[in-house]
Order: sequence, then structure tokens, then C-alpha cells
Amino acid sequence: MEKPGKIVCVGRNYREHAKEMGNDVPTEPLLFLKPPSTVIPAGAAIELPPDAGRVDFEGELGIVIGTVLRKATPAECAAGVRGIVAANDVSARDWQKNDGQWARAKGSDTFLPLGNESHAPFDLANLTVVARLNGVERQRANSSEMVFSVPTLLSYISRYITLEPGDLVLTGTPAGVAQLSPGDVVEIEIVGHSKVSSPVVAGHG
Repeated sequence: MEKPGKIVCVGRNYREHAKEMGNDVPTEPLLFLKPPSTVIPAGAAIELPPDAGRVDFEGELGIVIGTVLRKATPAECAAGVRGIVAANDVSARDWQKNDGQWARAKGSDTFLPLGNESHAPFDLANLTVVARLNGVERQRANSSEMVFSVPTLLSYISRYITLEPGDLVLTGTPAGVAQLSPGDVVEIEIVGHSKVSSPVVAGHG
């Protein structure tokens, strides 16, 4: 898909992932942004910054916006989805912990591999996210397990941030995230719709 105008992300939207990270489940969606410069296509390498420490993959369902959504209802938001995409919200955990905000930890170059955008018929409440590390399945969850559903998330975001055609919303990762190392290959799949596979390399200072 083309590079999004903006990327709005949701944290801790699966209960088991919040638990594995030692966090409470949010009472309302936890939002953050990733810059468009994080985006790389399938096959391009994730570069691990030499001073980043632990860097994890996070398999996610990405939602591509098709119409302007501002203070929109969940039903309007569901109707405003253009497509879905497999996404990897790569995250530097030490920076995430130490910086006090997530701009560097989530926003470094190459930290958002994206697959093909799918426009095939889909049910937002029944999409399966799978992540594999070196061919071994590490994550599998269904969008029905989200704390906040896709239409609810989009409606919430649109109260504060106008969503525009081509924008991307990442809907959170399920349990099973793991550390990346040079030489790894990580694959994220939205079963039946989209897939992105990325080699992992050591970055340079």
C-alpha cells in the first residue's frame, strides 16, 4: 500500500498482552502515533539500532481509512474502512520504558513493515492475526478478542483526530511478542487477506 498520511496506533488492546507486559487493561483506548517514515514494504529489512537494547515484533491488524471520519459513530466508522493490512509494530522496549513517551521506541526507521492492502470482503469482528518468528508461530488471536472493537476504536479516535483517506490505524497486538535478533525472519499475517515477511539486520550508528 502507499505510505499513510498518518498512523494512529492503539496500545494494550488485548488483555493477555497487557498482562504479559505487566500493565493494566486500559479503561479507554490508549493512543500513540508512528511517523510515516517507519513504513517499509514486504521483504525490506527491519534494522535494529545498535543502542536500542531489546526490540520486539508486534503482529497487528491494520485498518486503512477510506473516508473522512470526524466525530463519527461506530457504524459510520465501520462503513468508512477501505481495507485491511498486516502490520508489524516493531518496538524498542528499553527506550519505551526509559523515555517516558514512545516516539523513539515506536517511531524509528523500518519499525513498521506493512503487507498488501486487502479489499476482499471481511468481517471486522472476525479477523485472525498470526505472527511467526523463523517459521514458528508466536502469536494468534482473533479481532473478536480485542478490548475495544475496530468500530469503537475508530469512533474514539475520530473524536480527537480526524481520520482521512489513506490513514492507517493499528489496532493493538495480542500476547506472544518476542525479541528480534539479526538473522531472524518475522512474518505477520491477517489470515486470508494480507501478509508481510521481514528479515532482521543489525543497524549502524
